[in-house]
Amino acid sequence: MPDRDYYEVLGVDKSASAEQIKKAYRAQARKFHPDVNPGDKTSEAKFKETQNAYDILSDPEKKKLFDQFGGAAFEGGGPGPRAGAAEWAARQAGGGMGGGSGGFSGGGFENIDLSSIFGRQPQGGGFGEAEGGGSIFEELLGRVRGDRSGGKRKSSGNRAPKSTEVHLSIPFLTAVKGGETHIEVQREDAHSESLVVKVPPGIEPGAKLRLKGQGEASDHGGSRGDLTIVVAIAPHPYFVREGRNLSVDLPLGVGEAILGAKVEVPTLDGPKTLSIPAGTSTGSKLRLRGQGVPAFKDHPAGDLFVVVKVVVPKVVAGDDESRRLIEEFASKNPQNPRAGLW
Repeated sequence: MPDRDYYEVLGVDKSASAEQIKKAYRAQARKFHPDVNPGDKTSEAKFKETQNAYDILSDPEKKKLFDQFGGAAFEGGGPGPRAGAAEWAARQAGGGMGGGSGGFSGGGFENIDLSSIFGRQPQGGGFGEAEGGGSIFEELLGRVRGDRSGGKRKSSGNRAPKSTEVHLSIPFLTAVKGGETHIEVQREDAHSESLVVKVPPGIEPGAKLRLKGQGEASDHGGSRGDLTIVVAIAPHPYFVREGRNLSVDLPLGVGEAILGAKVEVPTLDGPKTLSIPAGTSTGSKLRLRGQGVPAFKDHPAGDLFVVVKVVVPKVVAGDDESRRLIEEFASKNPQNPRAGLW
């Protein structure tokens, strides 16, 4: 099979920057990922080819070897055009592995500075042995191939796991009472993953939840980092939260406010009956103890405050009787609600 041009695989020029190579790789990975093309062997092969090309071109050392030696630098095996980099370079130089016509005198390699690839060698050591005492070509093959175990490649690149931070808006009642919600996480390879998030009761806006091992893997595989979720809380149609306390507005009619009444008010556990004292005015707060944010660990339960809003009806034009009764009531119950305010 002919050498595959890794630049052609990713669709970039040889002069492409590291960022351009990474961008092209992500586009190809999204296109051919097995999750996007289940059961498609052609796409699976192209995905592996894309991954292999990126592994080489994203590593500066391997990229330099590919630019100088081509794909032969990354293939093991016996004699032939696909032999390992050591044998291939030695044959092109006109000799074998340790014998022949004397090193690099032929094949057009007399101007290659191998120290630019491997680093400077100790004085007197020449290029016959690497610093650790092995053949310079063994050093070459060791760096390019990396450790191989069970047929699986291990990269020498950065294996540090990546921690990821995302934002999630939690329903008001879930944040107050606790429970579970879901989050859709967009992975780097473009597939979406749904995760279950356990929410403790009374979580505050801006709090952070950590899902261990649910972040991204390193660039070259390995364990996943953590996923940190920054919490926002969606508003509720009528409950308002202040710390561990809740409040809710309660509209009252004029008669209920003046004479008192028993009315139903909403709570987290359903409607409850509340006694309204006679003469209750707008803005009055009535407390239902323990009906706020539920207790959790060392946090006590909060309270529910019912805030009264008196709703005044409009007198229908021409309803002289209602007007007369209101005037009579006002004359018998005089008041000046603005007295002393200013």
